Amino acid sequence: MTIDRRAMMLGAAGLTASAMLPRGAWAKAPNSRKWVIVNALGGLGDPNDPDATDPYSPRVLAEAHASGVTAINCTLGYVAGPADPFEKSVRDVAEMDMLIRRRPRDLLKILSVADIHRAKAERKIGIIYGFQNGAMMGKDASRVDIFANMGVRIFQLTYNPVNQLGGGSMAADNPGLTPFGREVIERLNAQKMIVDLSHSGERTCLDAARASAAPISINHTGCRAVTDLPRNKTDAELRLVAEKGGFVGIYFMPFLNASGHARAEDVVAHIDHAVNICGEDHVGIGTDGYVTQIDDLKRYEAVLAKEIAERRAAGISATGERPDTYPFVVDLRGPEQFRKLIALLSARGYSAARIEKIMGLNFLRHAESVWGG
Repeated sequence: MTIDRRAMMLGAAGLTASAMLPRGAWAKAPNSRKWVIVNALGGLGDPNDPDATDPYSPRVLAEAHASGVTAINCTLGYVAGPADPFEKSVRDVAEMDMLIRRRPRDLLKILSVADIHRAKAERKIGIIYGFQNGAMMGKDASRVDIFANMGVRIFQLTYNPVNQLGGGSMAADNPGLTPFGREVIERLNAQKMIVDLSHSGERTCLDAARASAAPISINHTGCRAVTDLPRNKTDAELRLVAEKGGFVGIYFMPFLNASGHARAEDVVAHIDHAVNICGEDHVGIGTDGYVTQIDDLKRYEAVLAKEIAERRAAGISATGERPDTYPFVVDLRGPEQFRKLIALLSARGYSAARIEKIMGLNFLRHAESVWGG
């Protein structure tokens, strides 16, 4: 397996985030301790132990607290595989409820913007329940009501392939939103749930942005004008979502660089472009990753190779993901990732007010416009 030599050197040396910053950048970066930081798509877990029976170990929780993150949109429910999509999704939500009940000092289920502020005040990690595939709807849009009542707050219409709601980013012929997809969006609007188009194809995204009565989001993506890959969004998608009052989160994924080996500078470049297209009030972050540090990148490569093979076999992989590409930005990972991004944006000339918007305030604005507070 061919691995980016620079990435391996970073992993082996255990370099801290500050080692790759411009000289003096940490000292000049805004103090973000009082900021609300929202990861619009991420997760909690230990990539060093993917088979752990308890995903929220003391280390995972400690590193999440140390990162400064206030709330995370965590993926629950069916994405792919042989399980019944509806049963799998109900079970996942129930299990997450149990995990949170067991850790009341560390975790808080997020149902409103007020809950995100409460998580910050109480020094807890807010967990936003989100789906990444609408397959659990079957043929019954009223199932939206069931999941809304269970506390799901974000609903992504498709994953990479096509489903009964519309086309994913890897679907052939770029199909648009289906009539059933329109029905589901109407129901999501009625339940004040965020409609997420992160993995959709272009036509489905544009159709959904126009069909939704409420602003939509693209919680984790990159910009196709910067890196031409299907998982990144076109300027037309970014612009329409912003014009409708929505939100765009930039991820820390290999799709940010055509080589598949994304760096922190790529994240900044995609944020720059998104801000130029959408305006500074509509851009944030959705890393699509964990904050727990990986101790041994070489060992992790074997786990990654198996995961990529499984995703390809299931037909859910995207162009640009390979066994030699990490699903994170190698020099923007671990508990320091948010502080390092803040320092890099500051070094780029971003004001503290603009950075605070990107790190969380823009998501709060968007969520309040949909959830109602």
